[in-house]
Parts: sequence; C-alpha cells; structure tokens
Amino acid sequence: MTKLLEKAFKEASRLPEMDQNALAKWVLDELRSERAWDRTFAESEGVLEKLADEAIAEKKKGKTIPLDLDRL
Repeated sequence: MTKLLEKAFKEASRLPEMDQNALAKWVLDELRSERAWDRTFAESEGVLEKLADEAIAEKKKGKTIPLDLDRL
C-alpha cells in the first residue's frame, strides 16, 4: 500500500461509520467500474481497429471533410 493511500485510509477511519461506509461503497463501485471499462475496451480492440482502417480508407478516397469546430 502506498503512503498516500495509507494516509487516506487513516483519515477516513476518523469519519463516522455511515460516512466510512459511503466512502467504501464509492471506492468499491469505482474500482468495479474501472475493471468493467478495461474489459470492455480490451474486447473492442478489434472493432476499433476495423473502424480506424475504414476511416483511413475513406480519407484516402477523399470521402471525408475537415471537422469544423464552429459548427458543433
């Protein structure tokens, strides 16, 4: 455990029980969400590569236009 995380847990241990539980739930939810995102991204690598290849091919064929940020 890093010193910073240890310090955070030490500070959190001084909170009332309800706040500690809320913080713990938030941290666990964030960790689960991050793992889910990592899994989803890893599984979509082939799809993203295919889309990138299609975009490059369209660009080479002149089928694209520059992005106009003022029109967003």
